[in-house]
Amino acid sequence: MSTEATPQDPRLRLVHQLRAVTVEFDLLAAGFASRHGLHPTDLRALIALLDAARAERPMTPGRLGERIHLNSAGTTTLVDRLERLGLVRRERDTTDRRRVLLTVEPRAVDLGWSFFGPAIGTLLTAMDAFTPAELDTVERFLGAMTTATDTARRNAAAP
Repeated sequence: MSTEATPQDPRLRLVHQLRAVTVEFDLLAAGFASRHGLHPTDLRALIALLDAARAERPMTPGRLGERIHLNSAGTTTLVDRLERLGLVRRERDTTDRRRVLLTVEPRAVDLGWSFFGPAIGTLLTAMDAFTPAELDTVERFLGAMTTATDTARRNAAAP
């Protein structure tokens, strides 16, 4: 399929819908962050940490900084702030004592579920209208869109 799009191209409808979903998620996240005195970067960090925990991948401050595009000083300030808020803790790695791992505190998980749980429930209910095969297709589509968006972001950042 061509990468050239005309106004009649049905793929553009999907691009616009993806943008609309992204805007809605951003608004939902901004509301959560604002209500709980968090900076949007704090929320991105917590999401990255929760994703890593769910995937059973240890997260170091350096890896967190890479994931959310912060330099070392910015990452330290961020982790300090999240630690002061009781949302994250630093722990020495038991296999490599030189390495520090970041762990999300139960308070942060509870806080997130109290706010995002109802939204997730609404999303799951909306998904009930789709067959398992359709959901598999949507999952493949969203995976491809995530990869393509990451590529576009990297290309835009390249000199």
